[in-house]
Amino acid sequence: MLTVTVSPAFAAKWLLPRIERFQDACSDTDVRLDTSLKLLDFARQGIDIGVRYGAGTWPGLAADKLMDEDVYPVCSPRLLQARGSWNAPADLAHETLIHDLSVDSHAGFATWDAWFEHAGASGVTPHRSLKINNSAAVLQAAIEGNGIVLARSVIAADDIVAGRLVRLFPTLSFTSTLAYYVLYRPECSALPRLAAFRD
Repeated sequence: MLTVTVSPAFAAKWLLPRIERFQDACSDTDVRLDTSLKLLDFARQGIDIGVRYGAGTWPGLAADKLMDEDVYPVCSPRLLQARGSWNAPADLAHETLIHDLSVDSHAGFATWDAWFEHAGASGVTPHRSLKINNSAAVLQAAIEGNGIVLARSVIAADDIVAGRLVRLFPTLSFTSTLAYYVLYRPECSALPRLAAFRD
């Protein structure tokens, strides 16, 4: 048994569509997936490995960077078709902007204000907003046409490829200061099932 902890959104939008590759490679290992936003006590709760979004430092745990991510606005094809297109980033202020509150306590988490500033449209005041504390639900709200979300590339990639979401202003993305990291207790790093999952 390999016990893995990840956030609910990372599980739904990234890990579960890819877990079969690990299961094929390690057919003798069962996976127990614990979805939580809280960082659990790995030793006390029997966690072998996890993936977390952050700055790369978690006391008592080894952290290997898994991937960086870009941040950019996306919406549903239906909303884009209904509105035509937006000529400049500031035009988005007239739409409902969906905010992801799931990791807003982390310093460096990309916000709409930061994206507007990066896009040369600082001081923009949105007309309406929708705030949701789950990254997967944020993307689903955009897919349903409820507004425009500032998407994180890692969890939005499959929805963009499938055509459920459309990227806006493709040249105006920026790389988040936060990234995804694989976490594990250093003393467990040589466990074959842990190494296979990490790899």
